[in-house]
Amino acid sequence: YHASGLEQRGADDEGFYGFLFSDIQQKLKQVAQKRCCICRLPGASVTCQGWRCPRTFHFPCGSERGCVSQFFGEFKSFCWKHRPVQRVRAVQQDQTCCLICQEAVAGRPCYDTLVCPACVSAWFHRRCIQGQALRSALHHFRCPLCQDMVTFQEEMFRLGIKIPNRDAAWEEDGTFDDHYLRHSSCDASQCLCPAGREQVEKKG
Repeated sequence: YHASGLEQRGADDEGFYGFLFSDIQQKLKQVAQKRCCICRLPGASVTCQGWRCPRTFHFPCGSERGCVSQFFGEFKSFCWKHRPVQRVRAVQQDQTCCLICQEAVAGRPCYDTLVCPACVSAWFHRRCIQGQALRSALHHFRCPLCQDMVTFQEEMFRLGIKIPNRDAAWEEDGTFDDHYLRHSSCDASQCLCPAGREQVEKKG
């Protein structure tokens, strides 16, 4: 549940990821009459944090319209007019493609097209890098080209890319569990070890 001013007052295992249900209900009552500046329907819970900006919108509507919600710190949200933008000197060579989907990107950084701030050579669509962030998560998310992690993550956080604080998806689903298994028996057709195939030395 994404709402401006909703505080996480509980532990991570309380309520909805630390947001108490009583607080959520209270917030729902507060925003019941607030109309979304995009779809004009009530229940708009996200307010732009731009200076004196009155725009309020639903989170899904904001995402479609180009609004940015940050998933760190104070969890600020911004409308399409006040959203953070990239200010990097990145020059494309001819037509540049997204490093992830290999489809063409815009000619300069914008809402739908992002560039790595470290190498300024890796370009990608917002939806593509968001998908990678959800799969790689905080422990593995980095620039696909230069492998920078610190500067890259800071910039992606600022631009509204959600990076879950967990291990990568491929580590959690057990896909590579067999890589961590230690082979513990001799595979020779005729094992000559006096103690048998399962004999293991403490060292070596």
